Amino acid sequence: MERRRLGNEGLEVGAVGLGCMGMSDFYGPRDEAESIATIHRALDLGVTMLDTADVYGPHANEELVGRALRERRREAVAVATKFGIVRGKDPLARGVNGRPDYVRACCDASLKRLGVETIDLYYQHRVDPKTPIEETVGAMADLVRAGKVRFLGLSEASPPTLRRAHAVHRISVLQSEYSLFTREHEAGPLPACRELGVGFVAYSPLGRGLLTGRFRSPDDLASDDWRHSSPRFQAGPMERNAERARPVLQMAREKGCTAPQLALAWVLAKGDFIVPIPGTKRKAYLEENLAALDVRLSEADLRHLDALFPSGAAEGDRYGAAAAALLDR
Repeated sequence: MERRRLGNEGLEVGAVGLGCMGMSDFYGPRDEAESIATIHRALDLGVTMLDTADVYGPHANEELVGRALRERRREAVAVATKFGIVRGKDPLARGVNGRPDYVRACCDASLKRLGVETIDLYYQHRVDPKTPIEETVGAMADLVRAGKVRFLGLSEASPPTLRRAHAVHRISVLQSEYSLFTREHEAGPLPACRELGVGFVAYSPLGRGLLTGRFRSPDDLASDDWRHSSPRFQAGPMERNAERARPVLQMAREKGCTAPQLALAWVLAKGDFIVPIPGTKRKAYLEENLAALDVRLSEADLRHLDALFPSGAAEGDRYGAAAAALLDR
C-alpha cells in the first residue's frame, strides 16, 4: 500500500487506516470474532494504522484492538488512541478533561488495555476549555519523554488551539471529520496543517454511511445506532441527504467503482498529508474501502465533485447539541 507521512517527526503509515470504533460501540450490533478478523485482514492488506479511543465502549474497543494485536507483529502496526472525553451513566452525556494528572492516568490505562509498551499516536480527543492547552500538551510531551508515547495529535481542534499546542511540542496529526458532506475544515484546519507541517487524519470519510448508498432513512439503522441522535440522520433530513448523495452513486457507476470507493478517492486526492480512516467491522466492507486506492480521479472529476458538494451541502449539523458543545471553535 502507498504510504503517507503524517507530520515532520517521522510518523509514516499506510494511505488508508482503519477506524475501529464501530466494532465496540455506537453503530449497532457487535461481533468480536468478525471484528478481530477484520483487523487481521486489514493488516494483511497493508493497513498500518488502527484508530481507537478509551471512550469507545468505553474501554472495550482498546481491549479488542489489544487482543487482535497479540497475534500479530507489533512493530508493523501504528496504534492510535485518544483520551479526554468522559462518559457518564447517560449514554449521550459527555464531559471533557485535559488536566495533566488525568492525561497521565489515561495513558497508563490505555497502555494496559492495549497490551503495548508504547502508544504510537496519542490524541487529545476533545479540547478541554477549562484547562489551558499548554498544560495538557505539556503533560502529553512528558509521556513522549518517558517513552510511553511516540507522536502527539489533537482531534477537532481549531487552528488557534493547534498553533498553541504546536508551540509546546510538535503536533504530528490533527484528526477531524472530513468528507464530501463535511468540508468546513477546508476553511481553517487544513490550511493550518499545511502551514505547520501537521498531518491530517480524516474520520467519517464516507459521511457516516450517507455517501455509501446503504442508508436512506432512519429505519435502515439499528435501534441503538448513535446516528439516531445526529441531526443529519433524522427523518426528513436523512432522506434528503441520501438523495443529495445520489450523484456519487451515478459517478461511481460511470467510473466502474462503488460509491464508497469514489468518496474515499476524493479524500485521498485532497493532499498527500491526509489519511482517511473509514470505520468498519466487516471484512467485505474493508476490502471494498481499500480498493479506493485504485480509483483515479482527474482534475475535472475533482472539480465536478467539489461543485456538487460545496461546504454545507449536507442538511443538518453533524452533531447534536451535547456533542457539538465539545467541539473547539
